[in-house]
Amino acid sequence: MAATSKPKRAALYLRVSTDRQTVENQRQALEAVAAHREWEIVTAYSDKGISGAKGRKDRPEFDRMLNDAQRGLFDVIMVFALDRIGRSLGDLLKTIEHLKECRVDLFIVKFRGDGETLDTTTAGGKLLFHITGAFAEFERDMIVQRVNAGLDRARAKGVTLGRPRIDKKVEEAIRKALAKGDKGKHKLAAEFGVGSGTVARIKAALAARKD
Repeated sequence: MAATSKPKRAALYLRVSTDRQTVENQRQALEAVAAHREWEIVTAYSDKGISGAKGRKDRPEFDRMLNDAQRGLFDVIMVFALDRIGRSLGDLLKTIEHLKECRVDLFIVKFRGDGETLDTTTAGGKLLFHITGAFAEFERDMIVQRVNAGLDRARAKGVTLGRPRIDKKVEEAIRKALAKGDKGKHKLAAEFGVGSGTVARIKAALAARKD
């Protein structure tokens, strides 16, 4: 008699943006999917009152889940929707790459607006992920190319790139004020209407001359 395979161990990741919201609807939907697939839910991670705009370190339960993935505590992470797990496609790709290294799969009930799921436990899900990643990389390359092309056009028209230099008279007045040494860079910046970084640059240039 052939031995029956063990059910996949699933971890749930639940997140809501405010304390007034509840994660129970997400939990129930994921529990139903797990029951249908005969996956065993072994743990759940819940970030409450935390915006999806926050990174990994600002989502303690999300961070703990990824650390536990490295420890091999589960086989698949289940999430209700894409926006629950990441701020962007780039975030999702980083998460999946991390899970791939941990040999942990990802299941997202609502991956796209048309109701399509992402399930990397299947060959089709892995293919969808790789295609999505390829398009994301292509999009990043296109953005870089458009930015570089814009900079080249600006240079060709004689446009000076970077922060504009301040008026020479203002710069000289800042030098004299710095030489007196009775005011800090923030006070001088406010007095002359420039950024504190500009004052710091002039101060560094003065110090270099003395050396």
